[in-house]
Amino acid sequence: MDIKIEKIDVSLTVCKVKDYSQVDLSQDFCFIGKTNCENSLVCATDCVPTNTTEREDGWRAFRIVGTLDFSLIGILSKISTILANEKIGIFAISTFNTDYILVKAENFEKALSALATNGYEII
Repeated sequence: MDIKIEKIDVSLTVCKVKDYSQVDLSQDFCFIGKTNCENSLVCATDCVPTNTTEREDGWRAFRIVGTLDFSLIGILSKISTILANEKIGIFAISTFNTDYILVKAENFEKALSALATNGYEII
């Protein structure tokens, strides 16, 4: 399978919020995760709501291009292994269609380079 990686040109923040009342769901990139322990949010850094209780700025992202069939196995595992070998930590988010991989901004170009070296097409 020929996998293409698309760069996302947005600075992102990973944060916890009191609730989702101030989250702008019309943003191009807005990921929410709710459990019985926390309300998490990943959004553009310039759109972080004021009711944030904790935050970590400085993330960049890329996504696997196309719609991934649920029967496909190991795609995220292969990418995370390549990046782990380069000592690059990831924050992964999956949507219905595909996977998004966040890395710290200072590792973004190194991550893309490592993936390109391992046969991924970067677009």
